Amino acid sequence: MLFQSLKPGLRGTQPLDLIWLALGSVPMAEFAVHAKPAALVLDLQHGLWERGTLEAAIGAAAQRVPVIARCAENGPAAISQALDAGAASVLVPLVETVDDARRAVDACRYPPHGRRSGGGVRPLLAGIDAMLMADREVAVGLLIETVQGVENVEAIAAVPGVDYLFIGTGDLALSRGTHDPAVLERDCERVQRAARAHGLPCGLFTADAHAAHRAFADGYRMAVCANDIELVRQGFHSALAQAREEA
Repeated sequence: MLFQSLKPGLRGTQPLDLIWLALGSVPMAEFAVHAKPAALVLDLQHGLWERGTLEAAIGAAAQRVPVIARCAENGPAAISQALDAGAASVLVPLVETVDDARRAVDACRYPPHGRRSGGGVRPLLAGIDAMLMADREVAVGLLIETVQGVENVEAIAAVPGVDYLFIGTGDLALSRGTHDPAVLERDCERVQRAARAHGLPCGLFTADAHAAHRAFADGYRMAVCANDIELVRQGFHSALAQAREEA
């Protein structure tokens, strides 16, 4: 198999603890793998990943943990690039309508089930049969991160071929025009209910391990326990603060 599949974890009942990587560092991805998360997320939308570093990070990680690629956009080129690199799953941003969801699913599947173009270095390493077998294990995740996405979430969750929903809390707050926790919690609960109604796991972007623990307690199946930007930022601040106190 080209990659460690995410689908067994999605079908299970255990929480899936994620490490989110945006800095584009292949060594950071290798360190993250050693922590044994349920999956790595490589942020291709807002992160610093380029095609070469993406291929290298997935090459270092994909046989050991599932790799989720947060695509740059909901389009065939962006989705195909992530899957051709060997990602086990794509997390498609800014899904707001049923048509958005269908377009994402179509871009993830080879004909006759979709419109993904066949090719790529990794998919063809073991031949066409292996490429088509790997296609069946690709997990399609949709990011619900706008007011319109929340308003349409019940219909979005019903689209065939969707494997999980994930809530982008930061963009959702921007879309709502408020960071009021009560307002955002209602939106998140609605997305979670829609996912459950259609037998889909629901994930939540969380800032740290404490927030992830709370998300799991609230019934979310996926949450971000650590992200590289915050770990590096906090590590530098903590080290300097400690050194200055001891000086």
